[in-house]
Amino acid sequence: MTITDDGLSRTFAALADPTRREILARLAGGEATVRELAEPFAMTQQAISKHLKVLERAGLISRSRAAQYRPCRLEPQQLDTAADWIDKHRRVWADRFDRLDDHLSTLRQGSALRQGSGPREEPTRRQQSTGQEKKT
Repeated sequence: MTITDDGLSRTFAALADPTRREILARLAGGEATVRELAEPFAMTQQAISKHLKVLERAGLISRSRAAQYRPCRLEPQQLDTAADWIDKHRRVWADRFDRLDDHLSTLRQGSALRQGSGPREEPTRRQQSTGQEKKT
C-alpha cells in the first residue's frame, strides 16, 4: 500500500471521518473554540483536539491565538481544491459514459439492421416448454 502525503490526500483523509465533517459544518457558521466544538459530541476535549489537528494539517481549518482564547476557523480554499478535483473527474467519467452509450446505441442499430426490419417474435412459455416454436 502506498501512502502519499500530498494536500489532496490529507484533505480526503480528514473528510473521511464523520466527526471531522460535523466539525467543519459547525465552523461553516463561524469560528469556535475547542470547548464549543466539543459540546455536541460525547467525547473529551482532548479527542476533539486530535480531530482538529488532523483538520489543521489538511489545511481545512486554522487556529489563532488571542490570549487563552484559541478560536478555530474554516479555511474553505482546501475544500475548493478537493471539489475541483472531484468535478474534473466527474466530467471525465460523464464523458466516458456518454461515449459508451453512443457506442452501445451504434451496436444496437447495427444489430437491428442485420436482423431485419421487423421485431423478432419470441416464443411463448407454452411453446418453449413443448418445443413448438413458431417458425417465421
